[in-house]
Amino acid sequence: MYKSIVVTNDDNGYMSNIAEIASKPLQEGEVSVEVKYSTVNYKDALAITGRAPVVRNFPLTPGIDFSGVVIESKHPVWKAGDEVLLNGWGVGEKYSGGLAEQAIVSGDWLIRKPAEFSFKETMAIGTAGYTAMLCVMALQQHGVKPNDGKILVTGANGGVGNIAIIILSHLGYQVTASTGRTQESEYLTRLGASEVINRTELSSPGKPLGKEIWAGVIDTVGSHTLANACASTKYRGAVAACGLAGGMDFSATVAPFILRGITLYGIDSVMAPLDLRKQAWERLATELDKIKLDALITEISLADTLGVAADILDGKVRGRIVVKL
Repeated sequence: MYKSIVVTNDDNGYMSNIAEIASKPLQEGEVSVEVKYSTVNYKDALAITGRAPVVRNFPLTPGIDFSGVVIESKHPVWKAGDEVLLNGWGVGEKYSGGLAEQAIVSGDWLIRKPAEFSFKETMAIGTAGYTAMLCVMALQQHGVKPNDGKILVTGANGGVGNIAIIILSHLGYQVTASTGRTQESEYLTRLGASEVINRTELSSPGKPLGKEIWAGVIDTVGSHTLANACASTKYRGAVAACGLAGGMDFSATVAPFILRGITLYGIDSVMAPLDLRKQAWERLATELDKIKLDALITEISLADTLGVAADILDGKVRGRIVVKL
């Protein structure tokens, strides 16, 4: 038996509780992992609270990330004692995930934990940091260089935004952080932001084309913010879009694309191929400032997780929440 958060949706309504779960025999290709650490992402908070239809099957354990040690394996790549981590693949949505003392998943979804990071540090990074690195990689592959000009990071106080700022500043980019919590400006500056702007500058309907400001953009917000970011991106610049905290709509025109030749990259972290995941984690191991990463971490227990979820959705949490199992 092991402890787990379990989400149910039945005659009693939508509920998330901590329960004791019985271990199940492994099927071919599956791996059982003793979870050392997980984390609470925005998507996990939606799953726990039920504010959006994230969970596809019930009952289900949320948690799109975890790191831990293999207990048992029926997969040819993994053996007992291997240190592994998982991000995405529908875990925590379609399949039970990492907010539990044990997790059983397909071995195809696991990657080896980088030796440079502790279990706790891998979850301080989590899907948020891994996604941030995918965004940075997209901008670099497009050819955006530090001397090309400012990089805009929207939703800067979120997990993706925080780690994107750390990585970009380490690589020599000048970062403008957009946030609704301008009282956190000093904190964002410590992470590496050169300037902080209020999100209201971008969150209302804007013009099809604005002044050319950004050499590149990492957007976690969507909606008008993404449209305005595109409208103000420099000639042949690039925008990496990875989130929709502000909405799924995209009220833009083709003007920035056909008059300035900008490129909009969609960044998917959930189903990204293993080779890309490994490349992102290899770069995180060498390009992420661990001192700044450690400053982001708040550690909680599994029992604390249910209460934290609403705070994340209400924008009351700063940095990264890691869950010790």
